[in-house]
Amino acid sequence: MSSDAAIADAPPASRAARAVALLGPIAAVVGVVAHALWRVQPAERFALSLVLAGVALSVAWPLRRVLRCSTAAAVALAWTLALIVYVGPLPALAAATLGATALAIGLRVVPVAWSGRIAIACAVGLVAIAGLCGWLVTWPIFRPWLWWPLSLAIILWRRRALRDAIRDALSGARNAVADAPRVATCVALLLGLASTACWIPAMQIDDIAYHLNLPTQLMLHGRYAPQPEHQVWAFAPWAGDVLHGIVFVLARGEAHGAMNALWLLLAAGAAWSIAAGLGASARERWAAVALFASLPPLVWIAAGMQTELAATAVLLALAAVVVAPGEGGANSGPLVAGAALFAGLFALKVVHGFSALPLLVYAAWRHGMSARGIATALALFAALALSSYAQSWLATGNPLLPMFNDVFRSPFFPIAQYRDARWFAGFDLALPWRMTFDTDRYVEAWDGGLGLSLIALAGVWAWSLFRSGARAFALAATAVLLLPLIPMQYARYAYPGLALFCVALPVGLRARIGTRAFAWLIVGVCVANLAYQANASWLHHSAAIKRTIRAIGDDDVVLRRYSPERILARRIPDTPTDLMLATDPYRSVVATLAGRGRTVGQHDPDLAGAAEVADRDLSGRAWAALFARERIRWTMLTASRASPALRAGLRASGARLDARIDDAELWRLPDADANASEGHADTANEASP
Repeated sequence: MSSDAAIADAPPASRAARAVALLGPIAAVVGVVAHALWRVQPAERFALSLVLAGVALSVAWPLRRVLRCSTAAAVALAWTLALIVYVGPLPALAAATLGATALAIGLRVVPVAWSGRIAIACAVGLVAIAGLCGWLVTWPIFRPWLWWPLSLAIILWRRRALRDAIRDALSGARNAVADAPRVATCVALLLGLASTACWIPAMQIDDIAYHLNLPTQLMLHGRYAPQPEHQVWAFAPWAGDVLHGIVFVLARGEAHGAMNALWLLLAAGAAWSIAAGLGASARERWAAVALFASLPPLVWIAAGMQTELAATAVLLALAAVVVAPGEGGANSGPLVAGAALFAGLFALKVVHGFSALPLLVYAAWRHGMSARGIATALALFAALALSSYAQSWLATGNPLLPMFNDVFRSPFFPIAQYRDARWFAGFDLALPWRMTFDTDRYVEAWDGGLGLSLIALAGVWAWSLFRSGARAFALAATAVLLLPLIPMQYARYAYPGLALFCVALPVGLRARIGTRAFAWLIVGVCVANLAYQANASWLHHSAAIKRTIRAIGDDDVVLRRYSPERILARRIPDTPTDLMLATDPYRSVVATLAGRGRTVGQHDPDLAGAAEVADRDLSGRAWAALFARERIRWTMLTASRASPALRAGLRASGARLDARIDDAELWRLPDADANASEGHADTANEASP
């Protein structure tokens, strides 16, 4: 047995260990008081979480009696049914089909003996699909008549392996629940509460300005046509968006919530696998998953299409491979799985791969590495990680556009390093404290939106450094958390590392500090995190989840309140010449137009500069010239922020107001199709000028 696998075999509870572990909660309480964090505690949203948990338990009670299953299983089923209602049956089926296809692929390289192998195998399969499809994303092959038969063929081909893996997983889950039924039920409730973020339609600014573009193009046109001249992130690492796009294609509609639910489930399974690989007891494994599920940032990244949720699942799966028992040669499944997952992190975003480097060092120290193994890993890395970088280099001259353009000097971005000045607060030893209690300096959130885990578990972390069996992995996990914060102190990039940090710490803890202290510590941290969950993003700090619940699957009810431009954009005919310009740089709602949207925001520096110049011409002629030069037929504006020059430009161009929803207005220029809006009578009636 390796040293890491033996860390759960601990001596009886130690007073010293208990005292050190409890320093974390004490420090957290001091921080809450010193920073008056109770003043920003979202009590109403916390109460809603408790109500939703109560509803889930109420629904689970009859399910448990009818199905004769455990309470935890019934709760999980209740949340699953709710997910299907709110994301839609077809998107849920599409995500499940992609997941089964990925699992069929990944099972070939994941050993049967590994605990939680389904999560690891599925993550490997998803990385393989995204990595290979990344090379073909501009080909017209993303059609439902191709992807449904292909997916089903792979599932049928590997049906026996799938059947055996699912049977073993269900048996293992029943045993795990039987070992700690009440704890398992609490974990199911926490995961279910996190999954409610998947119910919300895509409304985050990066989603509606960028991330929805590639999936929507695949869904509508069967291929992706990058436009770096209008979208500087057109060639940014696209593995996550490619997978979203495949689910969009299978579902024939938006399905980001269903895909996010799959990532959430895989991350939880990988967390369990990490704890098992480190030798954790049943309660410690459940505690690891609970700490992960309670993290407030989880509800932010599960509500949108940013890479951090996928990166969290892939990073945890990679860590599970690293700590799994056994070693292999160059052609072994574990090596292939680990190399694929590491490549997947780079395929999602450079910073995710960079932050995972300490795990590679730990893996080399623990398992060793042969020349043949290195060659195999490099080949897999090239095949699965480099599609977006290579195509970006060929098309724009910068493999990382818009990053490092002071080096690569691409004509599609100013000759300067892309830099967001908001996130350079400084890196020092006090950073975890400041990120916890002064969160809005480090991410778009309210104070406490990162949760209290970094401080409340600091004592446990400190004690792990004094335990020879746990020290190496604890240091590796800490480095994964801190590395992305060194160049820029943007907390979102550290979310995957934060999840790994929390998952690793409960292992061996129960025996060290005693059952009662262990239970109070884990429960206290989870409840505190849940209390500040809504501070993680504006989506949850607002009434978006309540409106989503009341709408019961009708996304327009929510969009009309928070992103009315998405509804207005549907009025624009789906023809190549119907180009739309979003004139509010803070509301660049162009991604769903699948390449026909333009923006004066930071995604298009040339248009942003032209708009600034046009705003100085109060006659409006500069704006009118801009519309003509860019062949704009539709404009979207925010009435309260529209400049006099823009208004004059619309008049000079002969534009007329087509529709309005609250402060959002859609204007039609004379060349636009006069019959465009007949198919949208309902919206026109409500949003008429």
